[in-house]
Amino acid sequence: MKSIILVALALVAVAVAAPAEVEPVQILRSNFDQQPEGNYEFGFETQDGIQRQENGELKEALDEENKPHKVIVVRGSYSYTDKEGNLQTVNYFADETGFHAEGPSIPKPARR
Repeated sequence: MKSIILVALALVAVAVAAPAEVEPVQILRSNFDQQPEGNYEFGFETQDGIQRQENGELKEALDEENKPHKVIVVRGSYSYTDKEGNLQTVNYFADETGFHAEGPSIPKPARR
């Protein structure tokens, strides 16, 4: 009898601890446009305020041996509301030099 009560209590504890169903966030806007030459644009906005915009443009760059090759230069931004209720926006670009981002939530290198 005691073991049945312990099992029942354990099942109740598991049921109470189980996460509640989370409602998926609604997408308010979404677009994507891919060009045959490689350029593209895309973006979206969700019901909870998250936004993202990005475009990519094909260009020619020189490699380490000074030979031309094609790269896609990406520029964009995303925004969200942080835990304190502040709107955070990050702008970024990526090209043959790497990925570069800036915004209030991005740590800044220490100045010497």
